[in-house]
Amino acid sequence: MTAPAIQPSDINLNDPERFQSGEFHELLRILRQHDPVHWNPPGEVSNGFWSITKYEDILFISRNPERFISSKGIAGPGIKPEKLAELDFAAQQQNAGGNASIITMDPPRHVKMRRLVNKGFTPRAVNAMEPEIRRITNEILDRVAHKGECDFVLEVASQLPLAVICGMMGVEQKDWPLMFELTNKVLGSGDPEYQTDVPEEERGTGAAARATALKGLQTMLEYFRGVLEDRRQRPRQNDLVTILLEAEVDGEKLTEGDILQFCFLLIVAGNETTRNAISGGLQVLCQHPDQKRQLIEDPSLMDSAVEEILRWTSPLHHMARTATVDVELRGKQIRAGDRILMWYPSANRDEDIFEDPYRFDIRRTPNDHLAFGIGEHFCLGAGFARKELKVMFEELFRRFPDIEVVGPPERLRSTFINGIKHMPVRFTPER
Repeated sequence: MTAPAIQPSDINLNDPERFQSGEFHELLRILRQHDPVHWNPPGEVSNGFWSITKYEDILFISRNPERFISSKGIAGPGIKPEKLAELDFAAQQQNAGGNASIITMDPPRHVKMRRLVNKGFTPRAVNAMEPEIRRITNEILDRVAHKGECDFVLEVASQLPLAVICGMMGVEQKDWPLMFELTNKVLGSGDPEYQTDVPEEERGTGAAARATALKGLQTMLEYFRGVLEDRRQRPRQNDLVTILLEAEVDGEKLTEGDILQFCFLLIVAGNETTRNAISGGLQVLCQHPDQKRQLIEDPSLMDSAVEEILRWTSPLHHMARTATVDVELRGKQIRAGDRILMWYPSANRDEDIFEDPYRFDIRRTPNDHLAFGIGEHFCLGAGFARKELKVMFEELFRRFPDIEVVGPPERLRSTFINGIKHMPVRFTPER
C-alpha cells in the first residue's frame, strides 16, 4: 500500500470547511485505508474523538447500544466538560428543551418511545400516502414549470419533505417556511448563511454556531408549545401531535418536554436529510448523463436508482456514540467515556463492501448502504424518504427530462449534515 499524500495524523474531521469544499471523501478514503480507527485530537472547546470509517466497524458499534450509547449526544465531538460551565451551554439547552429526544435515548426507554409513532411510518402508512405525495410533488413542479430555471434546493427539493412531515403533524401551511428556516438554523448552525441572529462580525465562529442552534431550538419549541395547547382543546384524528398527547409509556402520559422533543425531532429529521438526497440525487444524475438517460428510458430502474442515490449522497455525515466500556478495535484502545463518530459516507464507499465504490451505478445490486444507519436507531422515516425520492424523480423526469444543473452547487458548511444549500438548474418550460 503506497503512502498517502496526506498523513492521517494531519486529518482533522472537526473542520467544517473540509466538508463544504467536498474534499472529505478523499480524507475518508485515506483514513479507511491507513488508519480506520483514527484519533482526532481535541480542539480549544471540543472533545477529542475516534473516527470510525470502515463499514463492518460501524455495524459493530451500531449493533451494541449498551456499549456505545446515544444519550451523551449524537452529533459532533461534544464540548469539553470544563468548557460547558464556562459557556453555560448545557444549562441553556436544558432550559430550552428539557427532556431528551428519542434519537438521544438508550434502550429500553428508546424502544418504548419509538413504538408510540411507529404506526405512522410503517410500509402500509407510507404506501397509503403515495397519492398525496405525488399530488404535492406536482404542485411544487407547477410553481416552477413556466420559469425554465430555478434554485432546485429552495424551490423543489426542500418543499416536498417539508410538506409531507408538516402535513403529518398538522402544521398549518402558512408556518411551513418558518419550519424550513428553523431547521436550517438548528442543523446548519455552523454555516454563516443561517447565523442571521448573530452580529455579522461574529459569524463563522463556534460561538455563533452554538447561539444559532440554540435560537432555532428555542423558537421551534415555543412554536410547538402553542400547537400542543391547540390540540388539547381541539384534538385531531391521525395527527402525530394528538397521538403523542394521548400516548402512555408504562401507564404514564408523556410529559410536555417529551412531546416537544418528539415534535422537534420529527420536523428537523423529517425534512432536512431527504431534501439533501433529492438535491444530491439530481446533481449526480446530471453528472452521469448515461445513468440519467437509462433511468428516463426505463422507469423500472427507479427503486435501485433511489438506493444508489442514497449510497452516493449519504445525507448524514456521521452519528456519534459514547463508549461505556473499554473496547479494542483494530488494535486501538477505545476507553470508556470516549466519543466515537461513525462516518457514513466512508462506509458507503468501503472497498471491502462495494465493488468499484466510486462508480455511480443505478443498477447496483446488492446495495446494503448505511445511509439510514442501522440497529436501534435506524432512521424512522426511511420509508417516507425512499417514497419521496422515487415520486419526485418519476414526476420530475416525466415533466422535465432535459433538466440540467447549470452552476456549481453551494454546499452546507457542516461536519454533520451532508447538504446542498443552493443549486441552479435549467429546463424547457411548460407552456
